[in-house]
Amino acid sequence: MNRKILFSILVLVSLSPLGCRSAVREDPILRLSAQEALDEGKTLMADEKFARARRHLSHAFEVEPNSLSGREALLLLADSYYLDGGAINYIQAEAKYRDFLNRFPTSNLAAYAQYQIANSLAERMEKPDRDQTATEKALQAFRELIRLYPTSDYTAEAREQINKVLDNLAEHEFVVGDYYRRRPVLIAAIQRFEGLLASYPNYSERDKVLYHLGLTYNRSLRPQDKIKAIEVFDRLRTEHPESPWIADIPPVEAPPVESATAENGAESPGNAEDEGPSSEESDS
Repeated sequence: MNRKILFSILVLVSLSPLGCRSAVREDPILRLSAQEALDEGKTLMADEKFARARRHLSHAFEVEPNSLSGREALLLLADSYYLDGGAINYIQAEAKYRDFLNRFPTSNLAAYAQYQIANSLAERMEKPDRDQTATEKALQAFRELIRLYPTSDYTAEAREQINKVLDNLAEHEFVVGDYYRRRPVLIAAIQRFEGLLASYPNYSERDKVLYHLGLTYNRSLRPQDKIKAIEVFDRLRTEHPESPWIADIPPVEAPPVESATAENGAESPGNAEDEGPSSEESDS
């Protein structure tokens, strides 16, 4: 019984102000003011000791969340996660940047926070044959930056990043289309390739898409698709005369005019009712 009483007294002491003061003595960061913690956090950030910096920056923000020091600490805290890198840290960075925007939407650093939200998402983009959810969110975030802060210093960089993000989305469409072509589900492949060319006019590898679209039409047994193949390959030669894909263009046997215009008895190039490729199948 005496041991139980002694244990209870020790617990109460640890929870008392005396016990709290003991905890402060053990963690010197807790004795720092917001400005002192911020200054030390900046020093550690400069030395790229991001994990250690986060402890000081978190303390600075918690002590004075609405002061200038607190605001700066919160933004630097987000930067510490972003600069540290890695998928988990990018998620944490995005959350901290969003926290900053929610708390201080009129800050002169709001455009920077929005830009970094977009960058945190862009860093988590998957390869084109994987899920593109983060890529689509990054595109939305960059466009939101341009919409909300059109005169900011980050607008030009955001436009460049948008082109990279769109390229990733376009390549994803190509991967899906080529999967259908190889199966072959020709109508689905044609729809993907044609849709890619229409939706992504600045895609950096449009010549590749035209080449594979031409192959898909040429593979079809329908006379009108043979004509389409000739047209697409001609387009490739005209729009991309330096493309290395031109050398691989196969011969296309043009059908007689009456066969090309006939509508009865034409064979369908394939069945479009098919699900997209799994990540495993698209790797093959």
